[in-house]
Order: sequence, then structure tokens, then C-alpha cells
Amino acid sequence: MSGTILITGCNRGIGLELCAQFAEIGWKVLACCREPKKAAELAVLQERYPSIQLIRLDVTDYEQMISLGKAFQGEPIDILLNNAGYYGPKGVGFGAVDRAEWRRVLESNTIAPYMMAETFCDNVAASEHKLIAVMSSKVGSIADNRSGGGYIYRTSKTAVNQVVKSLSIDLEPRGITVLALHPGWVKTAMGGPGALISAEESVGGLKKLLLSVTPAKTGRFYNYDGTEIPW
Repeated sequence: MSGTILITGCNRGIGLELCAQFAEIGWKVLACCREPKKAAELAVLQERYPSIQLIRLDVTDYEQMISLGKAFQGEPIDILLNNAGYYGPKGVGFGAVDRAEWRRVLESNTIAPYMMAETFCDNVAASEHKLIAVMSSKVGSIADNRSGGGYIYRTSKTAVNQVVKSLSIDLEPRGITVLALHPGWVKTAMGGPGALISAEESVGGLKKLLLSVTPAKTGRFYNYDGTEIPW
């Protein structure tokens, strides 16, 4: 199948690789990032794949998001993939949490994906594939937390998992499937050089999952390899 996918956070890492792999199979890719003029790798990719459309979007700028929604009014979007996110300070343990940074991470990782769903749900409902996906993380799984710490990033992903679950219920009457995804520990600027898998491997698995998902899987949390993760 082919269709249209809107991806946020496309200037590097997983987002950039998602653009490449979907464009390669003939999809129209709406590639969003904060500063397209500075996204050199994305511009090179667009030269190779003209089906990629570069779009300026800061996912925490809701006026900009609403304007973009109006610009795409009536255009079907088969997959809305909320990939943009912010990790925040690393190595911060109990007693040293920066509250301002915590709010910033929650804004990017939890509130923004909800606002994207609210803004573009009509576009998704008008498509054939009807899928909204949110890049979460296994560290947001309460059942999997055996090490503690990570309060800022962990809570943002646990919270967005709850957003996914509620969206799956609220949007089910419109035929929209909603998923939370874990990309694995990926060798990116966020994951670092010691990570276990490449962006190509992660996205290869994610793409397979996104293209094969059925409405029966809505409201669930999946690893990039297709295995389900407990909440």
C-alpha cells in the first residue's frame, strides 16, 4: 500500500530514517521539524525523494500547529506519527530534579502529541489507513521499572501512554487506531554510541508494524519488533 504519512521531528535520527524508508516505498511524506532551512540531511533526502515535503513545525507552538492544520484541511493523512520529543537533563537522580526542565519535557513528550491528534484527527479519519502513533519509550512502562530514577523522561512517557489509551477509546468510533511505540535503544544523538541497534533496524521494524497494524491492536504499546510491552 501507499499513502501519506506526517512525521514530526524529522531533522535527524529516527525521524530522518522514517522519512527515508517511507519515501523509498512510494509514500508521500510530510516531514516536520522546527527549522527546515537548517536540516541539511533532510534537504539532501528530499532531493533524492521528491515525495518528501519539508514543513516547519515546532510541536510546542500550538498556534503554528493550528495554522498547519488549517493548511491541510481536507487532505487525508494515513499515518500521523508523533516522533518529536525532548529527553531533558540526563543523570539526574532523586533530590536533584529541575522542575522547569520537567515541565518542558512534559510539554514536548505528552501534551504536544495530544494536540497533534486533536489537530489532525479529521485528516486521519478521512484516510484509508487511519492510524495515529506516538513514539513512547519502554522506560515509561510502570511494570518494567526496576531501577528507579529517570523521573523527568519516565513520567513524560508514562503520561503519553495514558494519552494513547484514552485516544484509542475516544477515536475508535471514527475508525482510528492509536498505538504507543518503543523504538528500542537506538544509536542516535539521544541514544548515544553505546546503544544496541541502528536507526535503520529500528525503523525497519517500526515501518513493518505501522503498515500491518489492524484496529484490533488499538490502545496498545509495542516494541519496534512487534512484541507487546506491558503498561
